[in-house]
Amino acid sequence: MAEQFAFYGISSNLITYLTGPLGESTASAAANVNAWNGTLSFLPLLWGFIADSFLGRYRTILIASCLYILGLGQLSFSAMSSSHHKDPNQLQVTLFFCYLYLIAIGHGGYNPCIKVFGADQLNGSDLKETKAKSSYFNWLMFGSCIGMLATRLISVFIQENLSWSLGFGIPSVSMLLSLFLFLLGTKNYRFSTARGENKNPFARISHVFMEAVRNRGQPDLDVYNHNETLLHVPLQDSKQLRFLDKAATSCSFAEIEEAKAVLNLVPIWMSCLVYAIVNAQCHTLFTKQGATMDRSIVPGLLVPAATLQCFISLTMVTFIPIYDRILVPIARSFTQNPSGITLLQRIGTGLFRSVLAMVVAALVESKRLQTARDDAIILMSVWWLVPQYLIYGVADVFTIVGLQEFFYDQVPCELRSVGMALNLSIYGVGNFASSFMISLIDKITSQSGQTSWFDNDLNKAHLDYFYWLLACLSSIGLASYLWFARSYVYSRPNTL
Repeated sequence: MAEQFAFYGISSNLITYLTGPLGESTASAAANVNAWNGTLSFLPLLWGFIADSFLGRYRTILIASCLYILGLGQLSFSAMSSSHHKDPNQLQVTLFFCYLYLIAIGHGGYNPCIKVFGADQLNGSDLKETKAKSSYFNWLMFGSCIGMLATRLISVFIQENLSWSLGFGIPSVSMLLSLFLFLLGTKNYRFSTARGENKNPFARISHVFMEAVRNRGQPDLDVYNHNETLLHVPLQDSKQLRFLDKAATSCSFAEIEEAKAVLNLVPIWMSCLVYAIVNAQCHTLFTKQGATMDRSIVPGLLVPAATLQCFISLTMVTFIPIYDRILVPIARSFTQNPSGITLLQRIGTGLFRSVLAMVVAALVESKRLQTARDDAIILMSVWWLVPQYLIYGVADVFTIVGLQEFFYDQVPCELRSVGMALNLSIYGVGNFASSFMISLIDKITSQSGQTSWFDNDLNKAHLDYFYWLLACLSSIGLASYLWFARSYVYSRPNTL
């Protein structure tokens, strides 16, 4: 919770700081935020490799936390320096982004490892702890949402009404608290010993792929010992990806099944990318959209546009207990699945709701534009945006939590940090894709003197067209997901 409070204290209102004190355009600021978020989601792949191959998760968490805290502290001082100048110079802007990306480096190591380290405290081979592990991911998200909600109510208000430096400084203190609480439990942690004397998991899987390519011209072999004990990936099916079976001349059956388990994740990963593109809008264009609307509660008191993101957190905080304590037990009584429904069913349910969220967002933006054109003085109430936040909050409960558990559970035990990093990389690619789409569409639609879809004056822009485009892409993504999910074979029996 403390780390999430720190992270969202920076990210939730970042676009407002870039378009305000740093003076960037809406399109440029949205692209920079998406690029930063994309980097945040790619760095865990590097850190995951380091943690699973060399440092271990505990040491990685400690090192990443120190970098994280250093970046947060420097960012606060940078905002203090910029506040003394009406137009910040290039050096100040450059330093601000340096500190911002130092935070990204720290967060990239902390985020995947802390989640996996927590799940590792539960024994997946014990039925009771297996059920607890499924609930762990639900309540992990619940705690994250409490942190998000608190920072969006406290930090965002301080940033816009008191001081950006103080608003960035409070997250620094929160992250220090997070590290202190983590260290308190050191003596009671379970530390994974799965690797033992086995060959590096990356080396094992790479060896399978190389041997399969080298032997691609040879006939299929069936030389496995099917009684072999699979320590890393329990055997469920060997009929998929048969081209990897050609590595059987020099690789064990267990190693080939590990490689298949990792490769099977790729279609699911790809089909969830559009969901991540939609996710990027909640912190950028949804916020700018709200800034153009009537945000007054009482005369003289305005709701910060970024605070509207609280409705996503509120929805998740409300729905997660209902899902975990009511819906899962009911579903479990019918399916006998510890998680109630399968992980892929859970993810697909969220993808469908994300399509609905974008349709609602497009309709509301069309209504806002029509209201602005009819009467530029009377603004449409910001509360019209609440439905799209609520629908997306429910979608997150299904998809984000489902993807976390899926990529934790379906990779070899020794690669779980990388598995969680693969999950986060979905949002990285999604943010970069969103940044690229916005830049490309902005360039195309602003040619020949036309008004860009992302014009700084949103009353002249056409965010509704962009939302309709995302709704169409989300529908295509959902269809491809359903196609791949139908043929997916789980690598562990408790997720069937």
